[in-house]
Amino acid sequence: MRVRLDYGKVGLEVEFPDHNTKAVLGLKPTVPLENPTKAIAHALRQPIATPALADIARGRRDACIVLCDITRPVPNRLLLPPILETLHRSGIPKERVTLLIATGTHRPNWGDELEALVGGDIAGSYRVVNHDSKSLSAHRFMGTSPNGVPIWIDKVYTDADLRITVGLIEPHFMAGFSGGRKLIMPGVAAFYTIQRWHCPRFLEHPLATNGSVRGNPVHEEALAIAKCVRPDFIVDVILDEANRTTGVFAGDLEQAWLTGVEFAGKHVRAAITEPVDIVVTTCAGYPLDLTFYQTVKGMVGALPAVKQGGTIIIASECAEGVGSPDFAQALWETSDLEAFVRYISQPDVFVPEEWQVEELAKVVRHAEVICVAGGISAEKLTNCFVTPAESVEEGLRMALAKHGESASIYVIPRGPYVIPTLC
Repeated sequence: MRVRLDYGKVGLEVEFPDHNTKAVLGLKPTVPLENPTKAIAHALRQPIATPALADIARGRRDACIVLCDITRPVPNRLLLPPILETLHRSGIPKERVTLLIATGTHRPNWGDELEALVGGDIAGSYRVVNHDSKSLSAHRFMGTSPNGVPIWIDKVYTDADLRITVGLIEPHFMAGFSGGRKLIMPGVAAFYTIQRWHCPRFLEHPLATNGSVRGNPVHEEALAIAKCVRPDFIVDVILDEANRTTGVFAGDLEQAWLTGVEFAGKHVRAAITEPVDIVVTTCAGYPLDLTFYQTVKGMVGALPAVKQGGTIIIASECAEGVGSPDFAQALWETSDLEAFVRYISQPDVFVPEEWQVEELAKVVRHAEVICVAGGISAEKLTNCFVTPAESVEEGLRMALAKHGESASIYVIPRGPYVIPTLC
């Protein structure tokens, strides 16, 4: 059978052996909104568990709107105009509105990326600021979480009279689902705060994974921190495989997000009867597969579908290479991932970007990883604890040679956006 895999901006067409391939795992079909603009306007007027945005905004002196960075395909060109228009009608002028890009520890977004993110008119007319997690002086201390995490949050956000977040609800490999509280933590948190949240005591918990909310310590800590600097209003969307809007959920930080999560959960879970020998997956194509750092998400997402000792083949373009210098250094200075996890589990030990290396360790302790990444050399991929392959077809030949010609295969074209679920 021939299957299209999400890879970069174009995708890959791959032929899979029919007798080996048990299933292609994808999102359940959903009907995109017939009129997304109308649905957004309705969500702003009749939100979940808050007054209408216009009523909340009335009398406020200024506003900060927190946006996802370029790695998330949020339809800001649809969402921002009605939000901004509502603020202006409520008395907040354009010059008192700041768009804050929630980069977390990611790189800033500039130039053409800003236009792609919000549209040329908005990028040229409003103050747009990239969050900088490394500049502690740009953050305000807001106390300590119940688990002892010091809460430092971007002053642009904390000092705004009206605080709004705009995000996307999709599976998240640590926090269960994205959106909601994640725009604040880690979106606009200081690196000092993020490093104490992205730590083994939270990440090694079995519920700190895709699609898991209740009992997930990563989610619960992020929510506790976000509630300390609660947004006045959130707007989260859900997208289908073609990035068309299928749902808009606006209002209260917790209630609107949970309503969206319930909706999303019905469509992102793919039923499986048992794990298989080989899983072929992706990092969902551009923009998520820009780096190997993000590619780890696709690997983690495949874990429920692959047998212990099986093989994950992941196709991820990685046009920007491995990722941040800190992540690359952490990988290349490590010869043993399990020893690395033991090291960072010690009190007061911290390695920049340790959390993503730890997630990679989760993967390779369970399965071999073969990686097809046009933007990274074979030598560098080997140093990333994966086996390089020139193509998915080559990766399949390698995996079938290992597991036998009768080995079973699942294919996950959308990678981490799909949650394989045993039933």
